Amino acid sequence: MKLVLAIIHDEDAHKLMTALNKSNFQVTKLASTGGFLRVGNTTMLVGVEEDKLDQVLKIINDKCQTKKQMTVANQPYTTTPEGYIPYPIEVTAGGATVFVVDIEQFHKF
Repeated sequence: MKLVLAIIHDEDAHKLMTALNKSNFQVTKLASTGGFLRVGNTTMLVGVEEDKLDQVLKIINDKCQTKKQMTVANQPYTTTPEGYIPYPIEVTAGGATVFVVDIEQFHKF
């Protein structure tokens, strides 16, 4: 058995969870926050038998595509009292960061 941990953009959470449930996969959804953009993420936990792992990964890949978006970066600027001048930058957001972990035991009570 495997545990799939998928960290995804909040905007993709509903469609991913729906697609996994339609394919008979049980999902646990956790709210999380990204460190770089400091925006909401969702972490999905999916326990899956090894022979179904590729199916789960395909669903994640299909539902969680990357996209470009604008955000504000703070550039240090020493002559201003605040110390920073915000300026817009384009970043790649979305997609999925996926970890697959071997599960030694599984119990459901």
